Amino acid sequence: MNDQNTLKPEDYLEPECPLCEQPYGSPAEFRPVPQKRIIEKMDEYMSRKDYAGAERHLLYWLEEAGLGHDLRGQLMLRNELTGHYRKTGNREKALENGREALRLLEVLGFEGTISSGTTYTNVATAMNAFGENAEAIRLFRKAREVYEAAPRTSPELLGGLYNNMALCCAAEGNYAEAYELYEKAMEKMSTVPDGVLEQAITCLNIANAVEAEKGMEAGEERIFSLLDQAYDLLNDPETVRGGYYAFVCEKCAPVFSYYGYFLAADELTKRAEEIYARD
Repeated sequence: MNDQNTLKPEDYLEPECPLCEQPYGSPAEFRPVPQKRIIEKMDEYMSRKDYAGAERHLLYWLEEAGLGHDLRGQLMLRNELTGHYRKTGNREKALENGREALRLLEVLGFEGTISSGTTYTNVATAMNAFGENAEAIRLFRKAREVYEAAPRTSPELLGGLYNNMALCCAAEGNYAEAYELYEKAMEKMSTVPDGVLEQAITCLNIANAVEAEKGMEAGEERIFSLLDQAYDLLNDPETVRGGYYAFVCEKCAPVFSYYGYFLAADELTKRAEEIYARD
């Protein structure tokens, strides 16, 4: 038969997707998404507090990762979306993306890797934020096991894990473990550039735990000492005052206000607003 008259698969098979025009049964074309560029652009959106833009950015690249059969890219983006929806208070979407991230870990066979520790931490932090503390603790413990067993785990990752896990322990009334984890977080972040910002957050978290455990009257001296320490850390002259600094100031200001440090709260809010306006 003449080759010109022979039907080829692409002549009769439907495309795998309307955009890629790849027929069913043909090998999937792998097109990885630019993870580093995605994160850098995400940081730009967050420095401007453009949450809607950040969401559009992540969802666009998630679709691209799906079309390009990039499972690693999808895992990264599901992690980012979990954190994004946690910050914006969208419980349903945060937990939905968190569950999908956990599923992708299994599909990729990444359990026991640094990537799995990061995913466990991200999903657990979201679950804790929305009151799913029992499941959050389980995932935090898995993350801790992975991170502490890996010799190359960065201090930033360990510090973030310890701080967020401590929050969950305190929420469950396990204050002894919470204080132990907070101290570990302070130690790890002392070795990180600009780690004073995370240390300031940890100081305020400890203050909240002290109040929850002992009450304001009994814990007043310790609480005020922690607030003073946190404010000193936020005033560190070596710290880069960019978008993340503004985010931390904005996050810390209500805590200072709650404990009656109104001038400190106003100053931190002012700093955040000036940075956002500048950037």
